[in-house]
Formats: sequence, structure tokens, C-alpha cells
Amino acid sequence: MTENTTAAIAAPMPTNPKERRRAVISSYLGSTVEYYDFLLYAAAAGLVFPKLFFGNLSPEMGVTLSFVILLIGYIARPVGSMAFGHFGDKYGRKNVLIITLLTMGLVSVAIGLMPSSNQIGVWAPILMVVLRTLQGLAVGGEWAGATLMAMEHSSEKNKGFGASLAVAGGPTGAVLSTLVLAIFAGVAGDQFANPAGRYFLDDWGWRVPFLFSAGIVILGLFLRSRVTESPEFEEALRAGKVQTGIPLVKMFRDAPTELVLGSLAGAAGLFLQGVGATFIVPYIVKTTAAAGDPISRSEALMMNTTGSVIAVFTIPFVAWLSDRFGRRPTMMAGGVVSVIGMWLCFNAIQSTERTLVWIGFVTLVGLVQPAQYGPIGAFLSEKFDAAHRYTGAGMTFQMASIIGAGTAPLIAGRLVNPQVGLTHLAIYGTVLFAISTIAIFLSKETARCQTHQELFIEEAVFKA
Repeated sequence: MTENTTAAIAAPMPTNPKERRRAVISSYLGSTVEYYDFLLYAAAAGLVFPKLFFGNLSPEMGVTLSFVILLIGYIARPVGSMAFGHFGDKYGRKNVLIITLLTMGLVSVAIGLMPSSNQIGVWAPILMVVLRTLQGLAVGGEWAGATLMAMEHSSEKNKGFGASLAVAGGPTGAVLSTLVLAIFAGVAGDQFANPAGRYFLDDWGWRVPFLFSAGIVILGLFLRSRVTESPEFEEALRAGKVQTGIPLVKMFRDAPTELVLGSLAGAAGLFLQGVGATFIVPYIVKTTAAAGDPISRSEALMMNTTGSVIAVFTIPFVAWLSDRFGRRPTMMAGGVVSVIGMWLCFNAIQSTERTLVWIGFVTLVGLVQPAQYGPIGAFLSEKFDAAHRYTGAGMTFQMASIIGAGTAPLIAGRLVNPQVGLTHLAIYGTVLFAISTIAIFLSKETARCQTHQELFIEEAVFKA
């Protein structure tokens, strides 16, 4: 082999530490912005929107329809991952991420300006469906791109940890969304969500958190504009391995098993995320009021916020363990921890005793949910090569979101009642964790495997 051939094979040089930090931080903050916008709806779905957009229906039907619109956003996410993943795999990650961020911010501001059904009738829920669909499309393209930018800029020994920092943007966005919503729920009082209001100022409280997105998006766009393109994508581009056809077609043709296993593997952790973000808060408010020691919606949101703060650190820690001990053993052990913890936390929450409710809900969100979910970013991304990773990782995660988080509040609404409390929901969660853990067991171990660059060098040496 000639010296020039060796040099060509060895290219490109790895990302330097400064670029690595910038990529990870921008992915984390950008993901935070995206999920702040997306989870604002989830936080408001059980508390605000049934009154404002379905006030002419029964409270139960209003909540159900509000959760149906929530589900529509999740259903749109795989479509977004296919669309944005197509361009992310063909033209690079960076520009696609700027588009998803801008879309998310504009939609969130539009929701904040939405008239209620008392003002425009049936057009209010129809417009909300349209806006929620656009949100889902943007988040579908966001998750994989942010995760890949963080992971592909990270060193080989820390790819799980790097990817998890982008994933940790989810609970950080949840912290911001629930915190801001809780603050304005207390400050606005009767003007937080007034179903009889006919003017903007009559129900301004819930709107302000959505309008905050405008300023946050500007910061996110600035950060993402300064990040260099993914080194692994640029390597695949130089090697001529970027897909010239349709990446989605290749995924279904060459990696159907990985798509199915990845979708099932992430479902259980996302189920707990969905239950905590949408169902548990109104459940606590309702059951504690019936027990005579009511917990306000602001306090229940603060419980979720506290747990999400802990999850911001728990997710990277579990991912760090997966870098040291492997994705599969770490996530399978996490599944056992999650099942045991879920039963204990649900029992504490349904006790309606204030201290136990606090402990149960905070532990569920901060420790139990991340136990299996923490390494999900690297686990799903490493199933696919760099030339098709945006589409593959995005598709598997978003399908897992539908199976887990998207359907969680609707299923919880059917399984939970005063007679059985959260018991049937815990049984459903246990079955889902068993399925996810089996899917993880059947998957290949990807931690500490050869990098795309090493495989390229090995292939070139063999051909030479």
C-alpha cells in the first residue's frame, strides 16, 4: 500500500475537543428548546385544553379528545423522522436541525395565540390538530439529528454519554415547561384558563409559556449555526457511501429486524415518560381532592419538575454505565429496576398521603423512568451505519414513542379507576417492560464496536 493510499484511508481527523463540546452543548440546548415546546402541550393537555377547546362536552370526553390530539402529534413524529431523516442522510444533519427548531418555535407561538372554542367554535380544535401535527413532524426530525450530532462528535469510548446529553434535553425541556406552566398557573389565578373568556387577556396565563418559545428559539438557532457538520457523515460522504436513493427504502429492505427491535426496546421507558407528563398530574389533583387533602395543579406540576431535574443527571449516568458495561446488560438491568420501582411509586402516589405522593412521583420521573431509557440514544443510533443513521434512529425512536408515550394517557384513562387505582396500569407497564427487555436481549451489542472509520479503513486495506 502506498503512503498516499494510507493517508487517504486514515482521513478524516477526529473532532477536536472544542468542536466536540460545542456540538454536545448545542444538541443538548437545542433538544431542550424542542421538547420545551412539545411538552408544553403534554403538560397542558389534562389541565387546560379540555376546558378551552372542548368546554361544551363532558369533562371526561374533553380530556379524552385532548389526549387524542396529543396522540396525533406522536403519530406525526415517524412521518417527520422519515421526511427529515431523508434529507439528513443525504445532505447532512446541521441544516435539517435548524429547520426543525424554527418550525417548532413558530408552531408553539401560534398555539399561544390560539382562540378558544368559546371564540371560534369548532375551528379551535381543528386548528389545534393542524398545529399539533406540525409539532410532531418537527420533533420527529429533531430527536435523531440532535442525538447523532452529539454522538458522532463524541469520542469512541463516550458515545453513549455524548448521545445521552442530547436525550437529557427531553427532561430539561419538561422542567422548563412544567415550571413555567406551574408559575403562571399560580400567578394568573382565574385568568390561567378561563373557558368563559372571550378575549386574550381573559385566559392569558396558559398562553405566556407558549409565547416564551420565540426568545428561546433565537438562542437555539444561534447555537446550532456555530456547530460543524457531523464528522461521521462527512466521512461517509468522502467515502461515497451516502445514500443516493431513498434511505427509508433501504431501512425496510436491509434492516427490518433492527427497526422492529429498536421500536419495541424503547417503548417501555417512553411509556413511563408519557404517563408522568400527561396523566399522573391530573390524577394526583383529582384523587387528593377526593381524599380531603387536595394537592393543587401547581404543586403537582412542581413534583414533575423536581423529578425531571433529577432525570437530567440520571440519564447521562446510566448512559455512562452503558459505555463501560455495554448497552444490553445495562438496559436489561434497568428494566428490572424500572418494574420494581414503578410498582413502589404507583403505590405511593395512589396513597394520596402528601409526603408519599411527592416521593413516589419524583422517584418515578427522576430515577425509575431513566433506568432503562438512559442509553436509548446510542443504543438506537448504533444499530445503523452513518449513511442511513438519521432515518433509522429516527424511525425506531418515533415508533417507540407511539407505542409507549403516545398511547399512555389514553390507556391510563381506561385502566385507572377508583376501585383498582393504578394497579391495572402497573400490570400493563410490567408487560411492556418485559417486551422491551426481550427486544434489548435479542439486539446486538454495539458499545465499543468498531467505528465507521475503522470499518472503512479495514475495507480499504482488504481491497488494496
